Amino acid sequence: MARFPAFRIHTEPAHRAGIESVSVDDLTPGEVVIEAHWSAVNYKDALAGTGRGRILRRSPLIGGIDVAGHVEHSNDPAFAPGDPVLVTGCGLSETLDGGYAGRVRVPATCVVPLPAGLDLRQAMILGTAGFTAAAALQRLLDNHQRPAQGPIAVTGATGGVGSLAVQILVRQGFEVVALTRRPQHAQWLQGLGAADVLPPPTAPSRPLASARWGGALDNVGGGVLCALLAETRPWGNVVAIGLAGGHELHTTVMPFILRGVALLGVTSANYPAAARRALWERLAGPWRPADLETVVDREIALHDLPAAFDDLLAGRVRGRILVRLRPMDTA
Repeated sequence: MARFPAFRIHTEPAHRAGIESVSVDDLTPGEVVIEAHWSAVNYKDALAGTGRGRILRRSPLIGGIDVAGHVEHSNDPAFAPGDPVLVTGCGLSETLDGGYAGRVRVPATCVVPLPAGLDLRQAMILGTAGFTAAAALQRLLDNHQRPAQGPIAVTGATGGVGSLAVQILVRQGFEVVALTRRPQHAQWLQGLGAADVLPPPTAPSRPLASARWGGALDNVGGGVLCALLAETRPWGNVVAIGLAGGHELHTTVMPFILRGVALLGVTSANYPAAARRALWERLAGPWRPADLETVVDREIALHDLPAAFDDLLAGRVRGRILVRLRPMDTA
């Protein structure tokens, strides 16, 4: 059985992670084996890879919550060898071995055919981050958010989800204000389409503040999310995406009962299979960012992952880090 490198994470008896040689027989079960070409570095990947967050629900597991490549073998007739495919979420690097490996084995229900208009590398520029941004937009639209209601605030705008969300929302006609603690990237964010770049709000001193936003996409949580709720206009929607600033939320019911503000949640990990495919089709078509390359911070190999994790958690990354799983791969 051929062996290949994988970035494997152990949590028992203590956290350790690094490159190991594995075979397909070592991987968690699934009907589809994918020859992996590209993955990406996401916030959850950095937490899992460094042990700074409890992401894995079993140990050991290969890291990486997304991957794109070609089908090598399938026990499901829906997929044939050579098919270009991608996987995001579905428990990768939580309950299943993930994408940081030469090959990935997953349940067929997790596999999405590569949509027309994307190659494998572009699929991972989007990856979990782009899928999450698109899922947030879908939640806004499902709850009747419209551009006429006013600007959409995007927090954590220099991150992977935030930078892609700016482009995706602008593509759909929304005015977007990027909120970031990194003003040195203001020109870059405006190049992505942001109408303005501002520092994020602090926790409000009153239950309601002046209504500024038609809605918001929040990657931060904590006091920033509380402030966004207090500053959202009547009938606006705030989508909670991340918790980089904390998982607790200390707020009041005032935005909900006096302005009709809605707090919406998004999870990309357990998205229904049919809806996942439909959302990817939109991401590859009418919702696709105008220039995906503008959000690429760097490309790395597997052995570069620890440094990339540290850079991401320290705020030294702008946009997306891609992981090459095959040498000089451009497919």
